[in-house]
Amino acid sequence: MNAGYDFDVIQRSIGYLFREGMTFTVTLTLLAMVGGIFFGTILAMMRMGRFRILSVAAGTYVNVMRAVPLVLVIFWFYFLVPYIGAWIIGASRPVAVGAFLSCVITFTLFEAAYYCEIMRAGIQSIPRGQVAAGQALGLNYWQTMGTVVLPQAFRNMTPVLLTQTIILFQDTSLVYVISVTDFLGAAAKIANRDYRLIEMYTFAALVYFIICFSLSLVVKKLQAKMAIIR
Repeated sequence: MNAGYDFDVIQRSIGYLFREGMTFTVTLTLLAMVGGIFFGTILAMMRMGRFRILSVAAGTYVNVMRAVPLVLVIFWFYFLVPYIGAWIIGASRPVAVGAFLSCVITFTLFEAAYYCEIMRAGIQSIPRGQVAAGQALGLNYWQTMGTVVLPQAFRNMTPVLLTQTIILFQDTSLVYVISVTDFLGAAAKIANRDYRLIEMYTFAALVYFIICFSLSLVVKKLQAKMAIIR
């Protein structure tokens, strides 16, 4: 490794880092957030529903996902999904899923377990009188949840959902196990190519810190506004 801190390597590589690496990281974060909240909400309603089979199934899924390290889930899904897809459609060879789609599926299913618990807490924070009012209007369970409870729960849990999304943004760096080039992966490639590990990893850490700290400030402001509304 050459002596001295080389700022020029950062300047030369910044286009690649953000165009290739950060684009992948942000895209994966947004897709996994949307998918995770969607499926997490369904899981939360299943866990709190009257059907014990659905409640137990959803609870088992959440507990298993929360008990397994994300890096192992990424690894397993990347290698297992092609075979599962081939088994579903009856193909003789593994289905070509691709690294990006595999990452989206993995992070969506994994984060759904965490978003489920957040949404469950948000739903439970709504007074039972709201549910009774919906039922008095002739709404069934799903209609009451969709039109009365969930809108209020989402408003209450927005800061916590954003906090989990910040964690998701950081966790996307784990895609290195399947050799996908996210922001940290792009920095690592340049660091190994130019033998500038200190410069590139320091810059990557600084970028992650700025983004996550800025988003944390947004969450704090939202929490303050929610407190005033209450």
